[in-house]
Amino acid sequence: MTQEHGRGERPPFSYPVRVGHISANAVSVHVEATPRELAGLAKLWNVLDVKSLKADLQIARWKKDGVRIKGRVEAAIEQACVVTLEPVVSQIDEAFEQVFVPEGSKLARLVLSDTTEMVLDPEGPDLPETFTGDTIDAGEVVAEVVALAIDPYPRKASVEFSAHIESDGSTDERKPSPFAVLKDWKKQD
Repeated sequence: MTQEHGRGERPPFSYPVRVGHISANAVSVHVEATPRELAGLAKLWNVLDVKSLKADLQIARWKKDGVRIKGRVEAAIEQACVVTLEPVVSQIDEAFEQVFVPEGSKLARLVLSDTTEMVLDPEGPDLPETFTGDTIDAGEVVAEVVALAIDPYPRKASVEFSAHIESDGSTDERKPSPFAVLKDWKKQD
């Protein structure tokens, strides 16, 4: 898990899953954030409001001692428009899949080539995450998926930067190059 919280502090959205109770047959789970959890997530993500967060998950054993969590996450996030600062509601709908293996598992090690370079396939599955103990927090996984999908520059529809003028290239020919003063510099010696 990449989200960090203070010592002993629970994440805003938590759904602990005991690894020992997971079988090879996938278990379907529906999770939905409470108003208190939504407020905690809004604070964590530094957004105006989190209107809703829900996920449908499939949790199953992966290989011998790993766990696979996959599913679909839906959320409604309210942020401030980067142009007008007015509230903008964004809908997030993301499918995801994450594999977890116990700390120290051979399955968590990076694949190295003959030249000891890491071999990563950008189109392939992510490397497994590790967990300690006997619990994985599926709620934190869901919150992380949404956090990665949040638009960093939300903008209301049809709002543009009116004070910002893009160059179309037509005026560039009339402007002298900032390097024009240097063209004869070497000749002066």
